[in-house]
Amino acid sequence: MKEVNAENQISRFVLRGYKSIAECDLKLGRLNVLIGANGAGKSNFLGFFRIIFRIFNRQLQLAVAEMGGPDALLHFGRKRTEEMRAELCFGNNGYRFTLRPTGNNRMMFAPEEIWWNKRGDVHSESGHFESCYVQKKFRFRFWKYVVPTMRSWRLYHFHDTSPSAWVKRVHGINDNEYLRDDARNLAAFLYRLKQYHAQHYDRIVWAIQLVAPFFGDFHLRPTVGNSEKIQLEWTEKGQDVPFPASALSDGTLRFICLATVLLQPEEFMPAVILIDEPELGLHPFAIAVLAEMMKSASQDRQLIVSTQSVELVNEFDAEDLIVADKQEQATVLRRLDTEDLSEWLGEYSLGELWKKNLLGGGPV
Repeated sequence: MKEVNAENQISRFVLRGYKSIAECDLKLGRLNVLIGANGAGKSNFLGFFRIIFRIFNRQLQLAVAEMGGPDALLHFGRKRTEEMRAELCFGNNGYRFTLRPTGNNRMMFAPEEIWWNKRGDVHSESGHFESCYVQKKFRFRFWKYVVPTMRSWRLYHFHDTSPSAWVKRVHGINDNEYLRDDARNLAAFLYRLKQYHAQHYDRIVWAIQLVAPFFGDFHLRPTVGNSEKIQLEWTEKGQDVPFPASALSDGTLRFICLATVLLQPEEFMPAVILIDEPELGLHPFAIAVLAEMMKSASQDRQLIVSTQSVELVNEFDAEDLIVADKQEQATVLRRLDTEDLSEWLGEYSLGELWKKNLLGGGPV
């Protein structure tokens, strides 16, 4: 496993009682690639980070309601699981909480804790329904070492490329502080990069041209009649007629989003980047280019990616993989024993071993 190399990267992940995950205590490195059969629980693992995002936006109860109440979050409901526990360790700091259901279908913290300096300084509170660490930052001298780090982690999901997808719509030109998790502000973000970070913008365009040779450049401009709005447009190589995003194939549009995430300026890039099934709709060559971008980004950032792609798995090392299996109706997450696989890897690729179900992570 490639060890984490920054204080804002997750070194240990503990989760108990959440959806299909009854028990999980996992070490994480800079590059973590989740594989497993459909329904094994990979999406639940990644989806937990949406809970973290909602917690630190004081939207926990709204998230619980949207997901169907406590019984939908707890492992087989509250009759089987009384509480949900989580612990995240990063550097010398960390955050943990226990959530218990209430009679009115809410989830209550019991307790919520943050710590700093290898647990030398710990603060804990209980009995509240929204995080107490969002608004109380000035009361705790070590707040700045913990909470901003977790708020910087980002889970990207670029599956929606339908005609009504947010990435294809007109949006605010000033919505450009960071790339949103569904790329709904892609045009505004690229517009900012082109103006102030030309080197990174050119790298993104070059990567897109590798997998889509017809692509010339983005045509980024405020919308006619409203200088505060922008929409994603592009041109073919050698032409100056702009096309809307709807003229791009689904795979090309997803690759554009992925290239923007992985090649953006370092100061904008999240410390932890989570991506759900990035290979969707991509040509095998595009998957190979994607893997190289991921490996490059993981030199300084932490990546956690779920995939169903044999081609993508072939681009990584055995130490990068996390296997998700379903055992006794619960998700089990584990790392591979690379020594046991060394002889097999002399004759087969990782993807071939996965297809043969020698790694686990297959239907049983």
